Order: sequence, then C-alpha cells, then structure tokens
Amino acid sequence: MVMNVTNLGRSGLSDWIVQRFSAIILAAYSLCILASFAMNPDMDFETWSSIFDKNAMRLFSLITLLALCAHAWIGMWTISTDYMTSLQLGKSATFFRIMFQAGCVLLIAVYLLWGIQIFWGN
Repeated sequence: MVMNVTNLGRSGLSDWIVQRFSAIILAAYSLCILASFAMNPDMDFETWSSIFDKNAMRLFSLITLLALCAHAWIGMWTISTDYMTSLQLGKSATFFRIMFQAGCVLLIAVYLLWGIQIFWGN
C-alpha cells in the first residue's frame, strides 16, 4: 500500500518510459546549449540573454525543466524504495523513507518554481 501511495500509482514501465524520454529531452537541451556556445565562441551577456529572450528557447527550457523534475523524482523515489528498507533502517524505515521523499518533493518543487521564475520572470 505504501508503495502505491509514494509512487502515485504508476507502474514500473511508465517510470522507465518517463525516465528514458526525459533523458532524451535533457540530452537534446544540452546539445542545444553546446551548439550555442560553439556558434558564439566569444559569447557575452547580451548574446546569452538574447538566446533566452526568444519564446521558443524559453518553452524548450521549461519543457527541459519539467523533464528534469520528473527524472529527478523517479530517480530519488527509486533510491528511497530500494535502499531505505527495514533491513537497513530497522522499524523506522517507512518514516525515514516518507520524510526523505517529502524533502525531495519540496526541493524539486522549489527548483521548478525558481526555474520558471528565471526563464519567464522579468
């Protein structure tokens, strides 16, 4: 029962698909940023800022940020359920696992909101 609650009812296959799809998005974004550096070897702040002033780049950045959050959550959930067990932590394993997962959710939410503010704020 706890696993369904903390995993939000998803199956292992859907986690695997989201993890792989988000990894592709993160790789594409990394290549896009590297291409920006390659095409502008003497990049200054104005050039960098002009790249992110375009709505297409802001949208790509937002999609990448969402993919990063999904990727991070699945990874941290997997770590917590695989390694925070009663064999390692004793009877309080469930408490520590839920606290760890709550901390991860809080941190990921803060980073998501902060990233949205950076990309779309004034």
